[in-house]
Amino acid sequence: MSTSSVTTNEPVLKNSQTPVPSEDISRSFALTTRLDAIVAWGRKNALWPLPYGTACCGIELMSVMGPRYDLARFGAEVVRFSPRQADLLLVAGTITEKMAPVLVRIYEQMLEPKYVLSMGACASSGGFYRAYHVLQGADKVIPVDVYVPGCPPTPEAVLDGVMALQRMIATQQPRPWRDNWKNPHDKNR
Repeated sequence: MSTSSVTTNEPVLKNSQTPVPSEDISRSFALTTRLDAIVAWGRKNALWPLPYGTACCGIELMSVMGPRYDLARFGAEVVRFSPRQADLLLVAGTITEKMAPVLVRIYEQMLEPKYVLSMGACASSGGFYRAYHVLQGADKVIPVDVYVPGCPPTPEAVLDGVMALQRMIATQQPRPWRDNWKNPHDKNR
């Protein structure tokens, strides 16, 4: 009535009843990739967005994060409302001249690497507000990586913008607009 069974938690190789220590199994295979490719994969699939919604685009952004379009499928589930915990700034809506220094401050408080997605006509170009009090695009004060067109943009367009940003991160595309950015409100310029 004796049956031999293995009662340890160690993995067992095929056609063998003897447990193999975990250290030996880890020596039997190898991962061949570059460290920067693994880091880019992790960054691409773990975006932590900070929404900066000021107008109707903010409502569209809410629908993108809701269950129907589910931005979480693309690795951007952890919405943060603190710039020190976010790495993707989602600028959605009209930005007035009085908001510009606040937007710059939020951008500067974000940790590296940081990305910006400008969604909608107002955030990208001032929209139909050609007035002295409306900033004519977020790129006048902060570097923007991806522009999503529309007034307001559809949720599918926003998801496409997020996927475009993920492709930029995965391929480690150079970002000269980001590297040459200087704070326009800095008094030491």
